[in-house]
Amino acid sequence: MTLAQRERQALVEAMAAAGPDAPTLCGEWTARDLAAHLVVRERRPDAAPGILLKPFAPYLDSVQRKVTRRPFTDLLDEVRSGPPFYLRPVDALMNTTEMFVHHEDVRRAAPGWEPRTLSAADEDRLWKILTGLARMAYRKSPITVALATPDGRRTVARQAGDRTVVLAGPPSELLLHAFGRNTVRLEATGAPEDVELVHALDRSV
Repeated sequence: MTLAQRERQALVEAMAAAGPDAPTLCGEWTARDLAAHLVVRERRPDAAPGILLKPFAPYLDSVQRKVTRRPFTDLLDEVRSGPPFYLRPVDALMNTTEMFVHHEDVRRAAPGWEPRTLSAADEDRLWKILTGLARMAYRKSPITVALATPDGRRTVARQAGDRTVVLAGPPSELLLHAFGRNTVRLEATGAPEDVELVHALDRSV
């Protein structure tokens, strides 16, 4: 199984265990809301453009409200079954980060969470993804942001002036931060006010 497929199954298991009303790290979304989002994203091509394009957002909201009212177990079954046949060739490209990040959104919304230990191969895969999107994630930073791993890998996500913040940790934790999550285990080096600024950035990708 690919990383995307494994994270999909683990995400469904986490949502099922947490229950439909469990909180997530996706703002006010519950596990039910998150499951509905995943169903709409993959199975409602008429509404999915609203995820990225504001003019289509009202229609997306309407569709998602209807989907959210469906039985939670049905939503989980649809997510578990994977994307429709026409999206399966691009599943890894489309869903590796989606499933990984949302899996952690469910896990880390619960008290007492701890980071998972991922395989070196999975961390390598996430590092490749991270280096491809880091500049977009930190594009609004007024200071330089560098990302570093314990094994010596490093990439400059944003070059801006003489002040620098270095975020250090496994690729999995760095990727979550790049996707706007602050519930992560990273070491941040830099002036305290600069570190606070980086954590507060709009890092939407």
